[in-house]
Amino acid sequence: MNPYINSVSDYLKSVFGQKTVKLSIDGGFTCPNRDGSKGTGGCLFCSAGGGGDFASTIEDQIRLLSEKWPDAKYLAYFQNHTNTYAPVDELREKYEAALRHPLISGIAIATRPDCLSDEVLDLLSEINKDHFLWVELGLQTMHQKTADLINRCYDLSVYDAAVKSLTDRGIRTVVHLILGLPGETRRDMTESVKYVCQSGVWGLKLHLLNVVRGSRMEDDYKDYNSFDSLEEYVDFVCDLLEIIPPEIVIHRMTGDAPRKILITPEWSYKKRTILNGIYAELRRRGSRQGCKAER
Repeated sequence: MNPYINSVSDYLKSVFGQKTVKLSIDGGFTCPNRDGSKGTGGCLFCSAGGGGDFASTIEDQIRLLSEKWPDAKYLAYFQNHTNTYAPVDELREKYEAALRHPLISGIAIATRPDCLSDEVLDLLSEINKDHFLWVELGLQTMHQKTADLINRCYDLSVYDAAVKSLTDRGIRTVVHLILGLPGETRRDMTESVKYVCQSGVWGLKLHLLNVVRGSRMEDDYKDYNSFDSLEEYVDFVCDLLEIIPPEIVIHRMTGDAPRKILITPEWSYKKRTILNGIYAELRRRGSRQGCKAER
């Protein structure tokens, strides 16, 4: 068990009894922020792959991972673009096809809060009754000024309604926040974390903002650095972890862009170094997730 955070790896091991790995699946979806129904060009930070630059097929990923974890169980993670943005019959077909795979123990679905119609929610509820499921919502920030800057194309009330709809149905909900968006201060980012934690979510992903090739940031913010140094980022993440309630499951604490498309911060590909730095700093402080959380 991780002594510092309530990690998703520990949670999954408690549910399935062994190492459980997410397989990043490309479901062939697009996004309302790309096809013109809400916007075009995607969010400011989003790569051409729609946030799923490691996504491929179930079989390809099992081949890659089975040598490292020969006895692992797997979750099908519909990752890139918006994975509830299609007719319900198409969604059902793709989700059920993944769940029929003999090595798949459940699914995770990444989407936008504005792409959860009643029909989609009914389908997710149906799946949730018989299978392990969580749904991920890309909020990124609670601040409307930043949301407008990054071309998010929905407001905070849409997020609030989506979280309520999912949690009322007993569906585990994970929220994405990006640390280091242009114009945001530490206070702004801390406010977003507190807001999400108070909204009743099950899990949280903290992303380090990466400027990547193929994103709009490559043109508009090519030299932008979200944090001045790895050490500054580590220190801030530890501050945030201390105020995140201990029952919230931590799914991510940094970014994960492929090095070949990464522009800045140049050190952000050092994922293991960043994570080890976070644990070392928590150990130095004598603290852990939730030790300063409001009750």
